[in-house]
Amino acid sequence: MKIIITGGGGFLGHQLCQKLLERGTLCDKPVGAIVLLDAFFHKPVTDARVTQMQGDISDREAVFAAIGQEADTVVFHLASMVSGECEERYDDAIRVNLQGGMNVFEAARTAAGRPRVVFASSVAVYGGIDMSQLMSDTTKQLPQTTYGITKAMCEMLVNDHTRKGHFDGRSVRLPTVIIRPGKPNAAASSWASGMFREPLSGVECLLPIRREQPHPMTGYRTVVESFIALAEVDESKLGKDRAYVLPAHRVTPQIAEKVVTEVAAEKGITLGPIVDAFDARIQGIVDNWPQQVDGSRAVEIGIPRPPELKVIVEQYVADFLGK
Repeated sequence: MKIIITGGGGFLGHQLCQKLLERGTLCDKPVGAIVLLDAFFHKPVTDARVTQMQGDISDREAVFAAIGQEADTVVFHLASMVSGECEERYDDAIRVNLQGGMNVFEAARTAAGRPRVVFASSVAVYGGIDMSQLMSDTTKQLPQTTYGITKAMCEMLVNDHTRKGHFDGRSVRLPTVIIRPGKPNAAASSWASGMFREPLSGVECLLPIRREQPHPMTGYRTVVESFIALAEVDESKLGKDRAYVLPAHRVTPQIAEKVVTEVAAEKGITLGPIVDAFDARIQGIVDNWPQQVDGSRAVEIGIPRPPELKVIVEQYVADFLGK
């Protein structure tokens, strides 16, 4: 089996690649080759089964070359510009997120057989209503960000390509994924990882949103497991709407600070402070995102629930801080 991961140089792409290499199988078939496509690679993967291809998903030729013509193929489409970038750079957002997605879908359509395509969408597809409501897979989509618009459009394309028999598509609506290592990025949700990551590293976290702001979050290990689980679900269990929002915790900065303080005390970590640094632009984006989601439909087909928030923090400390 050939596996393609767009965004394979990013955090989730790298984690997914490593997990697939450890498993050695996908859909009960041996992992023969993994192609990682990304504009940048920060970590080399030395396994002989892995090929790293540098390229942008808005480059049609690069996408078609990565996906190829093999009959037994699974595509994980993770590559995307992030939310804050999309608000500032509209033309690039359309070029990368929408046109790039169309390139991936067209390449899968022309591959031999009927590939499986797992698309990483987002809860940013919701919006335009009272965001304190519980959002589910039946909630009307009215995204209020360019990022969310491009994700919603790609979800619809996945459904239509599947209906037409071009490929077997599945979309994962991701809550905010914590805790991402490294430095803050341009995502409007970057603070969600930062309010754990920076204090645990002994430096201050500048918090741009209100401390009582609720937000749906899940752990990176669970997301990787969810990508694989959705790829492996028998098609007979899926309906016409192939988009599934993942179950998630409703977390506020107040809750996060309490949990990270508890973990730090148990691990002997001296915490950096969380400092209020309100940013009206970031808060305005976050105000248009869900505060809580209902992932029961995903759970019904075998997608895992995240562990307790404290466990997610402990996983990050073990994986990236060695404690």
